[in-house]
Amino acid sequence: MKRGYVYILSNYTRTTFYIGVTSKLGPRFDEHQAGVGSKFVRKYNLKYLVYYEVFDRIEDAIRREKQLKKWHRAWKIRLIKSVNAEMRDLSEEIPWQ
Repeated sequence: MKRGYVYILSNYTRTTFYIGVTSKLGPRFDEHQAGVGSKFVRKYNLKYLVYYEVFDRIEDAIRREKQLKKWHRAWKIRLIKSVNAEMRDLSEEIPWQ
């Protein structure tokens, strides 16, 4: 069974958000930091991990990503703040496989 992660990246001012899914959060975060893999992340300088969820199955993570991408901006912000009130960078907490 392959584990999955849904994550949200943001910019310095926390005004732009990107929702992604991966089976390896640490390496994927490193790719984003290096400017690899997403033109949107690179264009808007989304370097801060403000939210992530862990799933036992990658299929469940993909389903959740699709759900979150349909949400209104205010709902996404409320979700982030429910576990990260200051919207601080959580990259130090990344589960490195």
